[in-house]
Amino acid sequence: MLVNIDEVGDHFECEVYIAPFDSDIPASIGYAATIDKGNQQRVKAFVNPFDPRSAQQAKWDSIKHLYPESVFHNDELDVDISLKGGNLSLQSVDSPDRFSGVASRFYAPKRSKIKAGVLGWGEFKANLSDFADSNFLFRGQAQDWPLRTSFHRRGRYRINQFINTDVRTLHRQLSGLTDHLFDLTVPDQNGAFLNLLQHHGYPTPLLDWSYSPYVAAFFAFRDVKKNSKEEGHVRIFLFDAEAWKLDFNQLTQLVLPRPHLSVMEFLSVNNPRQSPQQAVTTVTNVADIESHLLFREQMNSTKYIHAVDIPYIDREEAMKDLKFMGITAGSIFPGIDGVCEALRETKFDA
Repeated sequence: MLVNIDEVGDHFECEVYIAPFDSDIPASIGYAATIDKGNQQRVKAFVNPFDPRSAQQAKWDSIKHLYPESVFHNDELDVDISLKGGNLSLQSVDSPDRFSGVASRFYAPKRSKIKAGVLGWGEFKANLSDFADSNFLFRGQAQDWPLRTSFHRRGRYRINQFINTDVRTLHRQLSGLTDHLFDLTVPDQNGAFLNLLQHHGYPTPLLDWSYSPYVAAFFAFRDVKKNSKEEGHVRIFLFDAEAWKLDFNQLTQLVLPRPHLSVMEFLSVNNPRQSPQQAVTTVTNVADIESHLLFREQMNSTKYIHAVDIPYIDREEAMKDLKFMGITAGSIFPGIDGVCEALRETKFDA
């Protein structure tokens, strides 16, 4: 069971995903809103099953022939909700298919759970030869923050609400500003539109990576002060995307009843930043990506995620090398903003 809850004004709104182990019972998603923020309430939940063929929400009458005759599915349920000690308890009321479950509250960590090695900039470059023929992805950050999407960092959790409200609103308002009219019913175009939103600062359930460790290093050092005397490290994550894709199905949908992290390469439509950043994206319905990765590592005895920390004091050497490689704000962010940032790096000391 997955439970996504957003605080909306004076009450909570919930999405509850139920994925039975028994394949003769359909996975479902339920929607409910509380009256207020009280710890115990009875609410009405509206429930849709997932079509097992498309993983899309459906009406029970359209898919019930796929299941044994003894199986039925309610469209509505009265549910008792109890919030206590960081746990959410759910119990259906007066229903022949009694449902109950407990979900633990997610607490966002302040620091990454991924153990990192510490390397100087020169050592980091020397070790990159080990990845020359690999399909590793790289992500650079100014600190050892945990891997989380901007959507989840902003305290949003209801993925279905994001797809049906945020994306549709943005599509209406941005369609007059783009040369291409995105058809959100086509998966490739829908993904390209989400990627466009991500690259222009709108919080999404996407996490950016690059095929280039040097592009990742640029993003890691970019926001560190020039000539910094602070003690600290930037972090570069290394993700074995090839092994991950071999071991786990890569899913294009975000609204799914089970936790997933999928590697996606989207069309570069009206998105001039995508190619120079050698960008690739992971899409996820998981708030705690690192725990998900570490759990899968333990389950499969396979190392998927690595991390390297590089001292702040190596910033100037790194940025000079990256400039020599043609990796600057001007190349990474085509347009006026990128050119100005690149010249600011050169013309100002701080």
